[in-house]
Amino acid sequence: MGFSLAAAQCLVAPPYVAAGIIMFIQAYLADRMHLRGPIVVVNALIGLIGLPLLGFDKNNGVRYFGVFLATICANANVPAVLTYQANNIRGQWKRAFCSATLVGAGGIGGIIGSTVFREMDAPGYRPGIEACMIANGLILIIVGVLTLKFWRANKRAASGGKVIEGKEGFRYTL
Repeated sequence: MGFSLAAAQCLVAPPYVAAGIIMFIQAYLADRMHLRGPIVVVNALIGLIGLPLLGFDKNNGVRYFGVFLATICANANVPAVLTYQANNIRGQWKRAFCSATLVGAGGIGGIIGSTVFREMDAPGYRPGIEACMIANGLILIIVGVLTLKFWRANKRAASGGKVIEGKEGFRYTL
């Protein structure tokens, strides 16, 4: 964005501080309301606002605000997605396997990032920004489908239908 090295170094920390604050607020609200999916959706929407600001706007102030939103999205969705998954799986070993798979799949994102954020695309990195926007769009679709599935299963179990996860009284967290 044209800042000196020292200024750029000073501007790195504030987006992460903001993301940390948002993570704590979201964790508190999600625990209090017993909702996980909406938090994941809000973070994806924040990313869909921040990424285009970061990648496509010409004003450095707007782009830096986009950095805040994109950082919040990326960092706050890690614990939100992990708890969404963990709350909806019963059994210690099954939950551990699913959590490891989820973290491993997240690690694959780093590999993908190295192929879509190419040096030849600098300074805008359009393919990388677009790939991240597509990923956030997929998050919206997947969480929407899972929430509908979980809501229907909870409704069916509450009316005396099929028991969820083989445990009477277990309900999915939406």
